[in-house]
Amino acid sequence: MKHVFVVNPQAGGHDKSAYIAEQLKSIVTETEVYVTREPRDATRYVAERSASGEALRFYACGGDGTLNEVVSGAMGHPNVEVGCYPCGSGNDYVRNWPGIDFCNMQAQIEGTAVPVDVLQVGDRYCVNVMNFGFEAEVCRTMDHVRRWPLLGGKMAYVTGILHCMLHKRHNPCRLTVDGEAWHSGDLLMGSAANGRYVGGGYQCAPRAVVDDGWLEALSVNSLNIVRFLKMIGPYRHGEHLDRVDLHDVVHHRRARQLVFEYDREFSIVVDGELIMGNRFEVVCLPKAVKFVVPSILN
Repeated sequence: MKHVFVVNPQAGGHDKSAYIAEQLKSIVTETEVYVTREPRDATRYVAERSASGEALRFYACGGDGTLNEVVSGAMGHPNVEVGCYPCGSGNDYVRNWPGIDFCNMQAQIEGTAVPVDVLQVGDRYCVNVMNFGFEAEVCRTMDHVRRWPLLGGKMAYVTGILHCMLHKRHNPCRLTVDGEAWHSGDLLMGSAANGRYVGGGYQCAPRAVVDDGWLEALSVNSLNIVRFLKMIGPYRHGEHLDRVDLHDVVHHRRARQLVFEYDREFSIVVDGELIMGNRFEVVCLPKAVKFVVPSILN
C-alpha cells in the first residue's frame, strides 16, 4: 500500500509541506507528498488516483476542510483509506479519538483503518459537522471583513462573533427530521453532526458517535443576549443537552435525515466551508469511508 500525504499549504497559516517531507525521510514505508494548488484540488487529485484501483492511503494534512476534500475524493473507492495529519486551525474531527497522537508519522503509518460514517449534504459530503444560523453567519461575516483594517485579520473571528451576537440571533428556518416536521420559525442555530466537536473544541454534539449510522440533529431557539451569554459555557463543554435550564430552548434528535429549508437564501457551513442555498438535505451514509486511527506506540 502506498502512503500519500496530501498537504494544504494554506492550513494553519503557513506551508508545512517541507516539514512533513522531512519527517517522512525516517519512514521506511513508501510515501509520497502532494501539495494542493487551489480549493477542491485535493478532491480532484484523490479521486483521480483512487480510480486506478491501487491500494492507497491518503493523509489529509491540514484542518477539517482539507480532510473533507480528501474524503470527498475517496468516496466510492473501497481500495482507499483516509488518514489525517492535523495541522489546520480547528482540527475538530480527530478530537473524537482522545489520547491518540495524530501528529506521530510512524503511528499514522502503522495505524488501523476503521469504517466511519459520512454525511451527504446535497452533492457534497460532510465529515464532521454542518452548521446553520449563528455559527454560519459568523463564518460569513469573517469572510466579509477578513481584509478590513482593524476589524479584519486576526480580529475577524471576534468581529464575526460580536456582529452576529447583536444582529444574527434570529435565523428563520424549517427543519424536517426523517420526514417529520420538527421546527418552523426563528432559530439561533442548528446543526447536523457526525462528530462531537466544532469551532476548535466546542462540544456541540456530545452524544455523537462517528460510526453508529446516525447523525445528531441540534436546534437552539433564538435567545436574548443575556441568555445567549449564559449558554456559551455549557455549549463549549457539551453540557447543553442535559442542563434543565436549557431544556426549553435546546432540542436534540438522532436521525438518518435532516432537511433545512426556507423561502429565501441562507448560509450553512460544511466542515468550515460556507455554502449558500434555500434547501439542504443532510443524509447519514453509514460506514462510508475507512478512516485511519494511529497506533499507540510504546
